[in-house]
Amino acid sequence: MSSATALLQDSPAYLDSLLRKTSESVYDELDRAVPLPNTETPGHSPIYRNILSQDQLLDKPHTSLDTLYALFENAVKIHRHSPAFGKRSLLEDGTSFGPYEWESYDTIHKRRLNFGSGLLFALTHNQYRNAQHSIIDDHLRNPSSELIVTLFSHNRPEWVIADLATVAYSVTNTALYDTLGPSTSKYILQLTKSPVVVCSKEKLAKLIELKREHLQDLSQLICLVSMDPLNQNDSGDLTLINAAREMDIALYDFEQVEKLGEINPVAPIVPKPETIYTISFTSGTTGSVPKGVILSNANAVSAVTFILSKISLPYEPTVYCFLPLAHIYERATVLFGLSLGAQIGFPQSGSPASLMDDIKHLRPHILSLVPRVFTKLEAALKQITIYNDGNPVLKNLFGRAYAVKRDLQSQGDNCAGHHWFYDRICGLLRKKLGFDRVVSVTTGSAPISPNTIVFLRAILNMGFGQGYGLTETFAGICSSLKYEGEPGSCGAIAINAEIRIRELPNMNYFANDPEGPKGELLIRSPSVFSGYYKNEEETAKAFDEDGWFKTGDVAKVDKDTGRIYIIDRVKNFFKLAQGEYITPEKIENTYLARFPYLNQMYIHGDSYQTYLVAIVGVDPVSIVSWIQKTYKKSISDPKEIVAFLNELDHKKKFLQEMNSVTSKDLAGFEKVHNVELDIEPLTVEKNVITPTLKIKRPLAFKYFESNLKSLYEEGSILRPDQKL
Repeated sequence: MSSATALLQDSPAYLDSLLRKTSESVYDELDRAVPLPNTETPGHSPIYRNILSQDQLLDKPHTSLDTLYALFENAVKIHRHSPAFGKRSLLEDGTSFGPYEWESYDTIHKRRLNFGSGLLFALTHNQYRNAQHSIIDDHLRNPSSELIVTLFSHNRPEWVIADLATVAYSVTNTALYDTLGPSTSKYILQLTKSPVVVCSKEKLAKLIELKREHLQDLSQLICLVSMDPLNQNDSGDLTLINAAREMDIALYDFEQVEKLGEINPVAPIVPKPETIYTISFTSGTTGSVPKGVILSNANAVSAVTFILSKISLPYEPTVYCFLPLAHIYERATVLFGLSLGAQIGFPQSGSPASLMDDIKHLRPHILSLVPRVFTKLEAALKQITIYNDGNPVLKNLFGRAYAVKRDLQSQGDNCAGHHWFYDRICGLLRKKLGFDRVVSVTTGSAPISPNTIVFLRAILNMGFGQGYGLTETFAGICSSLKYEGEPGSCGAIAINAEIRIRELPNMNYFANDPEGPKGELLIRSPSVFSGYYKNEEETAKAFDEDGWFKTGDVAKVDKDTGRIYIIDRVKNFFKLAQGEYITPEKIENTYLARFPYLNQMYIHGDSYQTYLVAIVGVDPVSIVSWIQKTYKKSISDPKEIVAFLNELDHKKKFLQEMNSVTSKDLAGFEKVHNVELDIEPLTVEKNVITPTLKIKRPLAFKYFESNLKSLYEEGSILRPDQKL
């Protein structure tokens, strides 16, 4: 791999304006990748690079912008007086939130330096320090990655201010999140020896109790900083302060730390590209302890460069920071926004229920969300448009608008499907939702049905891209066209990365497949992590002998365009009794893509059986229409819907339709023969999916073991002779 270089060579101010003038034709060209000559080896495809970075990978927007610190300082110089962070406050009536209130880049710049200085002061002068806290003093003399600050809250300005502060002082950070559970939080705190957690107020009691239960393992935890105010005259707050003191923990609030820093300023400890920015712990799909992905400033800048190359935006765009900042997808989006001087709006609370209300007030230009959010939006919009039986006029109007826009947008790549009349109709809907300024809509973290993309981009008259990436690649390394003629790809590899395919003969995937190489996706890029924190064994497993990161995902690279399609997982395959290999993710994704009434699916096969069974989640809105259409029966209560669907004749009919629409895509042995239907059977709370909605197969099997056994006991409802 030739050495990476900067995307553009010019002054930061000129770069800031130039990035917004790049023509759309350049972005269209980015959606092609080409094989490099003479790079094919036995068992592997050629190396593929983006058509615009065949000679060199492009890993930074400018030679002087090679760290997150440099990116933010550059943005502050240009956008000093512009709005940076916005939040909504609860109104006096206590039932609703007011408009967004903003702090400028200059204010955030000062607060981040004050908080960083204050945090270092609070740690160096902490009365509960012991020998193991020498890393704090050592860091001030000789910065290293040993000093780690932990962040723990829902998305809010203080989270990002603390994040920016750690960057400014070359301190590594990590994050906890609720779905990890206390045992995993304890594991991360113990492993990283983090002396401080900056968190929202409701986490304080849990963290104090966690140390109480693990005094020896968490002896290094000596400081907590509440993002919310603490009042010593408040009995509840005083109880927290005293409880912390009993556990040898100094408890501050965010404002106190900022004041400490204002009084005791410390000059920034400017990071280098190789300075570790964060250790992002992935929840994983195996149910084992999470692995800490080590990501440097250089990794982060490379990720920002990728996004800069893919999105053309207005000056000082507005970004909605909705997905959890503890995950790398949202962090990459926010870092990208900060580099452009964007206005970043935060959710009113940690609940996803406020999403649409926030969007109406914020009217963002960028929306980066996950399939689960988009499928719920799809279901809700269908009910007020093409399924609106209560208003036949609107139903017919939007039905025609959808059909015309869908057909126009499906004529080929980059067809926006403009129509003089229906654009106005869809525009009214966009404005009502707060989508009227949206320029970029991207989904990632999990597969999405192409039908969802087709519907949303048509009914809302907007482009819709699907990206692919991992924590190990600092989020996205490719993203599809906004108007892909036939949605389904993740686009071509980005300008900052290169890929190749390792064939998997046991799974019938080959590098010389006539449709394009198929096999495990391997990646090399300046955005790829350096290793797993204190885990040499897993780090060694993650890379091959030539330094390629082994994603574990099975991909197809289109022979004509070089676009990437994620079609399976390497480890997720098993044999049925007749000896056929089954790859469940491929089958699940096929059903989800082809049958619009499905929201979730967990496929299971037993080596003693000749067929598959599944736990299926149906869309709670569209399934009502299916029942009405199929049985002329109106049911709206979720419990009644589930009971109705699981009656033998009804689920048989449902299953027959599922298999009918996938008849051209799945072999006979890949078809499901029995199902259990529910509204949302796979949830994070059940610990069967990750926060990014990937199935934890070992834990899902354990959770649904009795359900799956019952399905096999009932036998194939398609071939009733097949019983246990």
